[in-house]
Amino acid sequence: MKILITGAAGFVGRNLTAALEEIRLGHDKRPDHALPEFTVCQYDLNNTKEELDAFCADCDFVFHLAGVNRPKEEREFREGNVGFSCDLLDALRRHGNTCPVMLSSSVQASLAGRYAGSPYGQSKRDGEELFFAYGRETGARTMVYRFPNLFGKWCRPNYNSAIATFCHNTANGLPIQVNDPSVQMDICYIDDVVEELIRALRGAPTCGEDGYCRVPVHHETTLGHIAETILSFRDLGLEVPDLSDPLTKKLYATYLTYLPAEKFCYDLSMNCDARGSFTELLRTPDRGQVSVNISRPGITKGNHWHHTKHEKFIVVKGEGLIQLRRLGSDEIVEFRVSGEKLQVVEMIPGYTHNIVNLSETEDLVTVMWANEPFDPARPDTFFLQV
Repeated sequence: MKILITGAAGFVGRNLTAALEEIRLGHDKRPDHALPEFTVCQYDLNNTKEELDAFCADCDFVFHLAGVNRPKEEREFREGNVGFSCDLLDALRRHGNTCPVMLSSSVQASLAGRYAGSPYGQSKRDGEELFFAYGRETGARTMVYRFPNLFGKWCRPNYNSAIATFCHNTANGLPIQVNDPSVQMDICYIDDVVEELIRALRGAPTCGEDGYCRVPVHHETTLGHIAETILSFRDLGLEVPDLSDPLTKKLYATYLTYLPAEKFCYDLSMNCDARGSFTELLRTPDRGQVSVNISRPGITKGNHWHHTKHEKFIVVKGEGLIQLRRLGSDEIVEFRVSGEKLQVVEMIPGYTHNIVNLSETEDLVTVMWANEPFDPARPDTFFLQV
């Protein structure tokens, strides 16, 4: 199977091409991504019309993603969104190739509401009509997607995506401008777009009775909420946002891709003393705190208990002894632990506990998770010898 992607170097094209390459190489083994053996023909501005003609001769599926949305002159809307579509469809006609074709259009093609009178929207509407007419004429399956605002990795900032611009500016310490925070936004994340395009390639696009196809997963929100969410990422430090919210998860993943390289790495605050060190790695608002504890040879740490706080200890280097004793009992529960065999030991509320480095020469390194970040005002930590 040969797959033709026009606009392959663009935002959607790059993400789709990368996803298809993982499928082709066998790295993506998801059953709902299974495809027969295929090659991808990439067409973009640096290709010739002769190459387009050769691609159209025997391709088995066309993703038509190429288009113009920020031209220097208004006439370029029609040249890019209608003229090139004519060239593509004419090439398929010449070769009698009636393979399925997908068109990337825009909600602006509705020409309704704030999109009324939009020259860009009109050019996309005219392009849609070309595809629908081509389908009626040739019997080829045509899938027209009116995409809303799209966002995700590799989207160009200061171009046609407010989210890309907000992420880029926030990640690079630049201000953002929100003229009307109440503006309603219908947005789609690039991974959800690619999922739908793979469904279309497999013959199962999400299409409605109105004749248009759509990405089933989308988010309706306001411009102000988007801006506030992205701005909240700026000062997180070791914190991780609430990733249980699907939109926050997608915005945060997008934001990270705009960080300059010098922000990829940062120092941690190590709390050091003669016994070793304790360093917080990350914290979340609702899933607790992860830290790494280093104990010097022969050192015992802990000897405290909690009312409600609970923890998980995982020794990753060295050999240690973890001891727990329930308050009011003399019975001690012990676990010998080692980096040679990773195990989780639960620190139970109401049990005083400690961890002993059994080595005389080697540090003991333990990864610790607590169900809540440490709060010095309410530490829930009380000294008691095991």
